[in-house]
Amino acid sequence: MPYHDLDVLNHLNHAAYFPYMETLRCDYYLPLLGPLDPAQLDIIIAEATCRYLAPVAYGSELLGEVAPAAPLGRTSFSLLYRFTVVGPGTVAARGRTVVVCYDYARNEKRAIPADRRARLERDLVDPASEGW
Repeated sequence: MPYHDLDVLNHLNHAAYFPYMETLRCDYYLPLLGPLDPAQLDIIIAEATCRYLAPVAYGSELLGEVAPAAPLGRTSFSLLYRFTVVGPGTVAARGRTVVVCYDYARNEKRAIPADRRARLERDLVDPASEGW
C-alpha cells in the first residue's frame, strides 16, 4: 500500500478503500465491454459503502476481490468487494457498490445489455454463503 494511504495510526486510511474498489470494478467490468478503454464505460455508481473490520498496518499486503451479487436488476447490479490481509487471512474490509448501466448520450439509465447480463449471471455470488 502506498504511504499516502496511511492515517496517523500507521494504518490504511478508511478513504483509501474507495479508489481500490474503483480499480477492482474497472478491472472486472472493462473486459466485459471488449476494448480495454475506460472511455467506453457505460456505467454510473448510485451507491458505495464500505464496512471496516480490522486495521491494516503499514507494510501489509492486501488482497482485493470483486464479484457481482445476486440478484441482478433490470438496469442495475451490485458489486461486492472483499479485502483480506495476506498471511493471516484476516478480512479487513467489505464493500458494495450499486452500479447502473447508463446511456451518457441520452443522459438516462438503460437495461443491462444481454451479453453483460450473461457474464454477470455466470459470476454471481450469494453474499451470505460466500462470506462477502
